[in-house]
Amino acid sequence: MNESSLVIAIVGPTASGKTSLSVKLAKSLDGEIINGDAMQVYKGLDIGTAKIRPEEMEGIPHHLFNLKDPTQSFSVAEYQSVVRNCIDDIQGRGKQPIIVGGTGLYIQSVLFDFRFTEEGSDPVVREKLEKELEKDGGAALLYERLVKLDPVSAKKIHPNNHRRIIRALEIIEVTGKTKESQEQGKGQLVVYNHLLIGLDIERETLYERIDDRVDEMIRQGLVDEARGLWNRNVRNVQSVQAIGYKELYDYFEGKMTLEESIDAIKKHTRNYAKRQMTYFRNKMTIHWFDALADQQKCIDEILAIMKDFEHSKSNSESKH
Repeated sequence: MNESSLVIAIVGPTASGKTSLSVKLAKSLDGEIINGDAMQVYKGLDIGTAKIRPEEMEGIPHHLFNLKDPTQSFSVAEYQSVVRNCIDDIQGRGKQPIIVGGTGLYIQSVLFDFRFTEEGSDPVVREKLEKELEKDGGAALLYERLVKLDPVSAKKIHPNNHRRIIRALEIIEVTGKTKESQEQGKGQLVVYNHLLIGLDIERETLYERIDDRVDEMIRQGLVDEARGLWNRNVRNVQSVQAIGYKELYDYFEGKMTLEESIDAIKKHTRNYAKRQMTYFRNKMTIHWFDALADQQKCIDEILAIMKDFEHSKSNSESKH
């Protein structure tokens, strides 16, 4: 347990206003912001991931944005390590760390004792599996194998998500263990004292905001941004599986019209927002705030919660 300070995390579905609130809160707390979105770590994926623009930062330091080239992979284990180092650095300088984003597992992995192991990685085994994938019917056969060897992982992985299927089979072949057993520890123990702030919004209103945001992304040049990645031959990698890019890739490949692609982005984003809310409500203990409420009122309430936390912590320490 890190007793030195409280870590704040602001979570909520996409398009709920996390970015704006986080900057205002950071200004109130002399804070620094850490990216809590799995896809905003990638350079060049700016419009489609709704990455904060420099002029929106208002002088607040932001960490873990543009960390990776779009061709590189990025795991939750790596995120956990990098962010914990970042938190310790921010706290060591007497500043307030504020994690902001919508990727629940990533944020949980930092705050709780999620333990990941990098064993189970073997380039030779992975290459062999990738060659099997390339054969006619290879994808179906690999998925069938995963169902037999690791039904728990198979239920969580879509049959078309070849990267995750290969990774799960690679772990089994190298270690003899399933992915589930590799991720030791269920994240029950707290690593950092923390306060989770959630932004809640009525579903129909959220969906309208998502549709409007996608239209704005198109106006800002999302198609050109995605085409730039396509022209650089950034294909079949983690980064361009992000919503907004994979649908436009289907358009570039002639699988759908531009209008169909944009409609698919809206639909997939709405579905993602729904999954985010389900995750946050079921997996995390969160102080919820109305996303449409006055932001200064929200900040005043957050500061009051923090004051209560520090008071209860002081009382607890004085008894020992």
